[in-house]
Amino acid sequence: MPSPSFTIGQLSQRTGANIETIRYYERIGLLPVALRQGRYRSYGGTDVARLGFVRRSRELGFSIKEVRALLDLAAGGHESCAEARDLAAAHLHDVRSRIADLRRMERTLATTVRACNVGDDAGCPLIETFGENPKDELC
Repeated sequence: MPSPSFTIGQLSQRTGANIETIRYYERIGLLPVALRQGRYRSYGGTDVARLGFVRRSRELGFSIKEVRALLDLAAGGHESCAEARDLAAAHLHDVRSRIADLRRMERTLATTVRACNVGDDAGCPLIETFGENPKDELC
């Protein structure tokens, strides 16, 4: 029984990926260049699975370079699991660092907005805060 064949539009519908994104992923090698049926690209079940993997990785914030590394590791078998874990652990560390930065920004903005609400200052606390050294405020 032949494997199912999908057009790029059908692949887009099945995965939720934009057609231009699919073409981009092909150009940069995250997806293999599709076979052609006439002038139309033709995709199979493995393409659906691979694109799903790429999309989930990107949604989790992995860079294109990291996704490429994960795809290479996925093809490598069981021994690659430790390397994939290490890559994911490094990414998790980066995500946690960004969350900490966002929390510091949130505190600074909340304090500044509260100062604006009081309205006792002659100037604008928000604009004055933005003019200060960011390291003084965010640390």
